[in-house]
Amino acid sequence: MAADPFDALRLTLMEDLLPVGIAVVDRARRGGPRQVVEAFTATDDPLAQLRQEGDAAAKAVRASLDQVQPGLGNPVVKVEVRDVPADSPTDLSVPPPPSPGGPEERRALQETLSRISGCLEELERRLGA
Repeated sequence: MAADPFDALRLTLMEDLLPVGIAVVDRARRGGPRQVVEAFTATDDPLAQLRQEGDAAAKAVRASLDQVQPGLGNPVVKVEVRDVPADSPTDLSVPPPPSPGGPEERRALQETLSRISGCLEELERRLGA
């Protein structure tokens, strides 16, 4: 849950209350009050049922809110960024690419082209060409 109480409230509204509210409004629009009451009498967990019914529409509403301002509909996840020393054992840096036009690059290119050629031959064989 979010540390800020306002973020926690907004998150609860967006993830729990919005889908239920949309489902209740949709049921009222389709079948009137009788269908809304039926949602609460037909199942053991009516809120879960309503949340499931309104989930797709709630996702669309949240996506629309994100178009207005990013993070408004779907919460922005806060992350902690810190420097990791280059000599640490968890160094995940990518090795530098080979020099342009060097023999290693040519060999890698030839291997890739051979693999693509083999795939094309296999595709032609399967298509009966």
